[in-house]
Amino acid sequence: MPLMALAFACASCGEKGSGPGPDPDPGEGGDGDVELPSTPSYNFQGEAYITKVLDFMPAPGQFTNTLPAYAEGDDQEAMNQKVLNAIGNNKRGMISLGGFGGYVIVGFDHTIENKAGLRDFRVLGNAYKNSSEPGVIMVALDRNQNGQPDDDEWYEIAGSAHQKAFQESWYAAARENGNDVDIHRNYEITYFRPSQEPTTQEEKETYIRWEDNLGQAGYLPKNAYHSQPYFPQWFEGDRMTIKGTCLPQNSIPNGAIFELQAFTYGYADNVANTDVEASIDIDWAVDASGEKVSLPGIDFVKIYTAVNQVNGWIGECSSEITGVEDLHMLKEKIPTR
Repeated sequence: MPLMALAFACASCGEKGSGPGPDPDPGEGGDGDVELPSTPSYNFQGEAYITKVLDFMPAPGQFTNTLPAYAEGDDQEAMNQKVLNAIGNNKRGMISLGGFGGYVIVGFDHTIENKAGLRDFRVLGNAYKNSSEPGVIMVALDRNQNGQPDDDEWYEIAGSAHQKAFQESWYAAARENGNDVDIHRNYEITYFRPSQEPTTQEEKETYIRWEDNLGQAGYLPKNAYHSQPYFPQWFEGDRMTIKGTCLPQNSIPNGAIFELQAFTYGYADNVANTDVEASIDIDWAVDASGEKVSLPGIDFVKIYTAVNQVNGWIGECSSEITGVEDLHMLKEKIPTR
């Protein structure tokens, strides 16, 4: 097959592209918020939930090709529709984004308003205590109103690890465990499509090879619980290259159990949906230089798995998403941090 790459970039990484990009350091840059050019008025009224799916490409993972289910002949449009059927319009089904970098882009029938002092939207996942598989959240305003998120319209939500990762309550234990506890901006990983499905245990342990731009390499193994192909079957190419912000590895073993620690705030599939920290303030968005941007609202949300880690017998870290909802349409007033 021809060589293809999914090179994600955005306004927060200073490169052209439409996917997740490296995160800037919010502690660097100028003194004030960046004021974007004046824009036409926006419609802040509509359904509270996802009404469109613009793109979906999970990275390899144990739930890839099952959440949602791939059928032979499905193309990108078909898979996008399956995602909408699962998590759109408050259906609250579930999709998996696979390993690091796998993503989904969703939209709404209105602009989610950025209200001062309040959180504006909630990303729904399936996290619970000691089972956090965080995804980085990106937002875009359709400033030119062309119905698409343009390359220069994406901004990354700067969560707690973007600010000071060493202040996470579990940071010292993760470092002692030998985890990579750094946050890697401009992180890049390449997954290689396996030539065949594994049959022996050795082949399962070396199932999908990956390499990154830090000089590291490894394998995403195939476990005993999920037998389908883990590489997205509708992706055209022998390798998939993804760029983004890689968060500190958050898994800490406790006997035979792997406890996936929650970050303090600002990520998808990180805490229970009923937790206040599942909700996001648009004012946490930053640009390429780490400056907060002043957005009147957002039209698109992108989420991608943000940890590169295999957690023993339970498999890779993979963000699962069940919906996104506009808190203002739900009449929920949640103060920001």
